[in-house]
Amino acid sequence: MLEGSIRIALIVLIALILRAVLHKIITRLTGGARQGKKPGLLKPLKERAPQALGALVSERREQRAKTIGSVLKSVITILVFGVAFIQILTELGMNVAPILTSAGILGVAVGFGAQNLVKDFLSGMFMMLEDQYGVGDVVDLGPATGTVEAVALRTTTIRDTNGTVWYVRNGEILRVGNSSQGFAVAVVDLPLGYGANLAEASQVMEKVARAVTEKEPLSNDVTAKPEVLGVEKVTPEGITMRVTVKTRPGRQWAVQRALRAQLMPALEEAGLKPPHKP
Repeated sequence: MLEGSIRIALIVLIALILRAVLHKIITRLTGGARQGKKPGLLKPLKERAPQALGALVSERREQRAKTIGSVLKSVITILVFGVAFIQILTELGMNVAPILTSAGILGVAVGFGAQNLVKDFLSGMFMMLEDQYGVGDVVDLGPATGTVEAVALRTTTIRDTNGTVWYVRNGEILRVGNSSQGFAVAVVDLPLGYGANLAEASQVMEKVARAVTEKEPLSNDVTAKPEVLGVEKVTPEGITMRVTVKTRPGRQWAVQRALRAQLMPALEEAGLKPPHKP
């Protein structure tokens, strides 16, 4: 009896020590984001954090590492204590086979009853591992479009341009449009009347667009020379000309507004009027 009690105490002690050691390792692997370093846990994983996020990069890394680390800690706790519990039952002389069978049946029942929760959890886990989006990204998730404020394993929190906060279940996200990865394109469409000289309009637009994008602060956001693509569409009201310029991710809207504010007066000064409304 005494020998059995010692073995049970030893099993509990080993389980506690093993859990503490593994948790400490995970904590070390998930640390360093606040100091601007990439956590060791994220090094083998893809990262698509855009440069435009600036100070938000460390926050995004910290949240991503913390979430993944939390899941790993929970899994380790369940596994270590689960194995220890079975070992203790064996030491007490109990037949664990029926218990394992009952646990398996119970797990299947719970799985069927919580399918949506499991779906949200798995979708969130894969999204974290693949770094599809993170804090500070501007995304279109279908149900909502806006800036990501928080990412969890079950839901994603988004604030749209009107200030409304949306909570989107990860399992309901069928597609992700991320405007904050790699690069972006500022697109400016300008309407002209049918009497406008299109060749002259193209020259004016190219000259003004280059002059505007070569000056600070806009030059810090632009990564390539503007392109005048020409006629985009023809409508009964008039002709639409299009200008595009490649920008840093997330900065396309600011560049669009600046270009539009300069291009429209320049075209009017050149005698290239917009279409007249009836």
